[in-house]
This record gives sequence, structure tokens and C-alpha cells, in this order.
Amino acid sequence: MCPKVMVVDDEKDTIELVKLVLESEGINVIGANSGIECLEALDIENPDAILLDIMMPVMDGWETFRKIKKKDPNMPVSMLTVKSQLFDKLLGLHILKADDYITKPFGKNELIERTKALIKSRKPEV
Repeated sequence: MCPKVMVVDDEKDTIELVKLVLESEGINVIGANSGIECLEALDIENPDAILLDIMMPVMDGWETFRKIKKKDPNMPVSMLTVKSQLFDKLLGLHILKADDYITKPFGKNELIERTKALIKSRKPEV
């Protein structure tokens, strides 16, 4: 069975780009245009991992991340963002405990390899 990744970004072009790259590697991609849409689709889609933008209207990526982890603490989540400042990376990786932090623009191979590692990091359900 092919792994499934949810990409959450308010920019449809970003979702389409990630989809194009990852689906060429046999990874199914589901897009969500907001944090709210992500949370609503989470139970239905049951992805293996989530790539999550930070800067989104209404509910930003930080709040969405907290709600994802409350709902499913084992869900691997990588921030996928233009926010490349050290403070943001420290907040994401060390304070909130995101599984990865990928900055835009990203390289095709970087996105593929880091997404595959994210999928493999999923802890089995007990």
C-alpha cells in the first residue's frame, strides 16, 4: 500500500508542487488549504504524515500543529515554511517538538528524502 501524506498550505501552488514531486515517488498526497480543513480531514484521510505550513490565515500552523498532536500524538508532522529564522526553527523543533522543519524553497530530492524519513518515523498504534 502506498504511503499517504497530507500537505497543509493556503497556497494551492505549493500543494500542487509537493503533490507532483511526491506522487512521482509513489506517495499519495492529500491537500488541505487551511488548518481547519486539515483537522476536519484528519480522521477521514488517516495520513501517514503531515507537511504543515506555518503562515496561514484564521488558524496558523503552530495552532494547527498543537491540535494535530492533541488528536494524534504519534502523527509525524514536518513544518514546511518560508520562516527560516533560527527562532522559528527552535520553536518548531525544540519547543513544540515537530518531527522535521523544511524551509521553502526546497530542493526536489530534499523534499522526497525528508518526507520518506518522516513517514518511516510514524510509531505503530498500540
